[in-house]
Amino acid sequence: MASDQENSQDANAPDDTSEKEITRGITIMKSIIRDRDKAVTYNVNWNADNQLIGSNAAKLASYIGTLVRMHIPITATRWSNKELGSAKDKIWTEILRSFNIEDTTIRKKYILQLAGKRHRGWRTFLTNKYLKDKEKKFVEYDPEYPVKYAIFITEEEWVAFVDQRRDENFKKVSATNRERASNPTYAYKKGRLGYARLEEKILDETKSDATSLPPHVLWKEARMGKDGTVRDDVQHIYDECETLSQSISTAEDQENRSVLSRALNVPEYPGRVRGKGHGCTPTSLYKNPRRRNPSNQEVMDTLQALQAQVLQLQKDNERYRCMEKCSSQLKETSEKASINCQNKFPEGISSCQLYLSSPTYRLVGKGKVHNTSGDLLHHRPLPDGHLKVSVDVVLDKDALLPIPDIVSETTLLRDAIGSFVAWPLDLIFIDDEVFAQGSQQLSQKIGSRQKNKRDLPVTSLPKKGAFVPRYQISLETLVDSSDMATAGAIRLLDMEEDIFGYSCTETIGKEDLEHIFRHQELGVGVIHTYIRFLYDNFMRGNDQLSNRFRFVSSSLVNKALICREPDSCREYLVKRFMASSTNNLYLWPYNSGCHWLLLAIDPLKEVVYFLNSIDGEWTNYPDMKQLVDTSIKVFRSQRQARVPRTKSSNITWIKVQCPLQRNSIDCGYFVMRFMREIINMNQIEIPITYFDEYKCAHYTRLQLEQIKEELCQYFIEKRLISI
Repeated sequence: MASDQENSQDANAPDDTSEKEITRGITIMKSIIRDRDKAVTYNVNWNADNQLIGSNAAKLASYIGTLVRMHIPITATRWSNKELGSAKDKIWTEILRSFNIEDTTIRKKYILQLAGKRHRGWRTFLTNKYLKDKEKKFVEYDPEYPVKYAIFITEEEWVAFVDQRRDENFKKVSATNRERASNPTYAYKKGRLGYARLEEKILDETKSDATSLPPHVLWKEARMGKDGTVRDDVQHIYDECETLSQSISTAEDQENRSVLSRALNVPEYPGRVRGKGHGCTPTSLYKNPRRRNPSNQEVMDTLQALQAQVLQLQKDNERYRCMEKCSSQLKETSEKASINCQNKFPEGISSCQLYLSSPTYRLVGKGKVHNTSGDLLHHRPLPDGHLKVSVDVVLDKDALLPIPDIVSETTLLRDAIGSFVAWPLDLIFIDDEVFAQGSQQLSQKIGSRQKNKRDLPVTSLPKKGAFVPRYQISLETLVDSSDMATAGAIRLLDMEEDIFGYSCTETIGKEDLEHIFRHQELGVGVIHTYIRFLYDNFMRGNDQLSNRFRFVSSSLVNKALICREPDSCREYLVKRFMASSTNNLYLWPYNSGCHWLLLAIDPLKEVVYFLNSIDGEWTNYPDMKQLVDTSIKVFRSQRQARVPRTKSSNITWIKVQCPLQRNSIDCGYFVMRFMREIINMNQIEIPITYFDEYKCAHYTRLQLEQIKEELCQYFIEKRLISI
């Protein structure tokens, strides 16, 4: 009896449901069908990035999944297959019947791309549900036909689908994808919400007037737990994005890799924006239309323009050959016949202004005229009526050379900076400081000097508290009392090998000193002299500073040489970088033709700090940037550094928010002060917002006068000028 009672109790006991699967009916969205029959439609909204949002977004997404299961066979392996065109059109038509969506190409493309995602998800669901066991391994037996989904799948389709999934190639791909997705480094934690609706939720909760959020902000929010906590590694990526976003321009962010991809050190895939979700593209995010290929007519127009340019160059080349032939016929029987030493200009080297007469008469640049005996231009006699001129400053960037340089094939004045060219006599004008004084005034001045050579000039007493440039006054007096008072006089300053990586001699002329006294644009001689001052007064004898900071010569790497001899510029930079075994910061005053700026390069960390006192971007100097990037890559190769492929082209450029000049003259003085402050702070890493100790919107005139005082004191102490 006992056993019968026990059996009776067992029979009446409820079934054990602990192992039973909780089932769910199929989704066919009957409510939408009923509303459609009643002519009821749903409104949907779109955000600034053309993504689906609003209260009906989830309903539309689910309805798209239903339509995909109804119209697209599970055996379709490629969504782009043209045979699916009619089925896709049916899906789009059904959606337009129930949802208020503009019948436009961009909207249709978005919806059908979303439908493609739903189709892939549907096939993946069937595979995991019926073809794999609990350990996610493919079963060996024939899976049963899913009767539950008979309205979507025929038995023939199911057999074909199983055969596709049992293919060995597919199994390998499936295993690889499963392994990659099993343990993500930064797990997404927002379920089916999606980036677009997450962005909508954040903007609603914060009551923000913004229409969009940066990708890295959304990326961080999508990885935040329910309790609002953020993992340290996620916060680190976000902080790095914030730093990079201040140094990378929008154009570079679009053309290369986004801030988020840089911080994650992962590649950027075309047609999508990391951290923004489905539907957001670089075109929609940056509001920049896609570049189209030129038409045949545009190609022909460009070709005709190039042919015209070639024809003009051929004519110019013929003219240059004739001119060269004429110049070779000059008599060389006497020194005057072979040397252009004109009486109208003072002998020696003098600062001058360079003019052109065509198409309009205008000042185009400044430089130095070399009216010296025995002077030739590129080992050839100068053309008749011309003098040898070195170009220092270009005022008209589009100005052509009067006679193009046949040796270097230079035709533009801006490409001749730092080199010698021939210039017509009637278009050269000596600066007033050198040539405007009459001979009688000059004699009186010399006579007064001889009576009292060492007396300082008598000046009015300054106001109480006013700055007195006593070293400038003293140096100007020494110059006026020495042979430097005559035009063309120079002084030579030895530059040790440790300064630029090679021994050289810097030439300082009277005009260079006049530029300091009159607060005019500075040439390379003054900049290099100040570098020698920094080396002597800060770095010599200080192993820490001398091992940490190095300099790059502006004479060997400048705008003109980068255009004419890029290989030699790159070889010099690489050789300079290879000279160090520890982290160094290389300070390079770069002259773009009519402006000085400073580059501070850390080649080991592959970081370039860009300090520009006129608030320009490095993209304005493509030749310079390409040279630096190439040199760092060659340096990386020569030291056999192992860099991940994703980082192989990721050289970081940082625009430092340095003080800005308020005129067109001060750039050279700003660069000298930048170098002094960087060395004084003794830091290789330069803050994006510049050093707190020196942070300001603009340098005052007093701060620039202090730099000039240091220069003048250095000239006096080095006894470069003596009476």
